[in-house]
Amino acid sequence: MLRSILRDVQSVKKRDPAARSTLEIVLCYPGLHAVWGHRVTNWLWHHNAKLAARALAEGVRKLTGVEIHPAAVLGDGVFIDHATGVVIGETAEIGNDVTIYQGVTLGGTNLDKVKRHPTIGAGVIIGAGAKVLGAITIGEGSRIGANSVVVKSVPPGSVVVGVPGQIIGRPAGTQTETDQANFPDPLGLSLHSLLNRVSKLEALAESPRSERVIRPPEAGVWYGEDFSI
Repeated sequence: MLRSILRDVQSVKKRDPAARSTLEIVLCYPGLHAVWGHRVTNWLWHHNAKLAARALAEGVRKLTGVEIHPAAVLGDGVFIDHATGVVIGETAEIGNDVTIYQGVTLGGTNLDKVKRHPTIGAGVIIGAGAKVLGAITIGEGSRIGANSVVVKSVPPGSVVVGVPGQIIGRPAGTQTETDQANFPDPLGLSLHSLLNRVSKLEALAESPRSERVIRPPEAGVWYGEDFSI
């Protein structure tokens, strides 16, 4: 557990440029406190102290604004930035070095006592307000855009945005690890495509009409743009 705690501190140093010192990180990061609290509640849960684990988890939720079920699995170096409003369900599994922003839900889609929460691969970034629902897998190194709702598994290295979440590409190599501002913009790309189409149609409309009309037959064949009989 000590190794995990030290790696948690290092993950904050690496991924938050606002962190100035180890002491500041230890004292002033509620997301880190929530992860540490979970490491204790998870230990209690697996040592037949489930009621104590749930009670402590409730206390951690009230202090940090982060609700993590004691049975959830968290890898090393998980960074919950800004903390408030994060919910992680009972059967969720989170790999190493995952970044989770405020308002994220890793939730279930049914009431059966089976695996019903997502598995998050190592190095995944989940943007603010995103919802990842069901027993799905988010592949390693993927990025989930802010406010996306993901209900299907995605392969490693994917960029997912929208409601429901759609795979629109892979992270660019020049982006910083936690740079949410550089997610591809699917709406912008669609508008760009439409504008290109409009430009082509305008150019066609302004071209000489003689190129578009159907001409009288020559040797029994009518001629026109994309037209012949």
